[in-house]
Amino acid sequence: MIATAKLDRVVVVIATVLILALVNWSIWAKERHLAEGEAVFLELAPVDPRSLMQGDYMALNFEIGNQIQQALHEGHRQGDELHAADGHVVVRLDEDRVAHFQRLGASNDSLATDERRLRYRMRNGQVRFATDAFFFQEGHAERYEPARYGQFRINERGEPLLVSMHDAELELLGEMER
Repeated sequence: MIATAKLDRVVVVIATVLILALVNWSIWAKERHLAEGEAVFLELAPVDPRSLMQGDYMALNFEIGNQIQQALHEGHRQGDELHAADGHVVVRLDEDRVAHFQRLGASNDSLATDERRLRYRMRNGQVRFATDAFFFQEGHAERYEPARYGQFRINERGEPLLVSMHDAELELLGEMER
């Protein structure tokens, strides 16, 4: 009985150490992604006005997401195999680093020097890039009302992380919140 109790404690300690190691690795990976990722701006698309500002967050939809859905719909009508749940989109960056839809692509497509690959996910029939909401401090909604772009950091695999909101002139809105 005493040996079983000691074994149980050892298992609990090992499991706790493994969980803490995984959590810390995940935090380190996200911090590295934010620090080393390439900045890309995605234009916001209109969302249901009733859900735009709800307390301490802003509902997000991106114009490129609408273009992806249109391309998926057209590809599905033509019998193409482009209707996968998740995928990649190839975008062209302009001189301000604003992304413009070029085509749906695979993770191994070759890219021009001004093109980047972004990973998207389909959730509840909607295209998502990292998140569908931007959270901010309660009472600061008016700071983010002029938002027209979301700035993302993308890594070498095209995974985006939303870092900030920007106005029509790409000026940062509010304080950078992470």
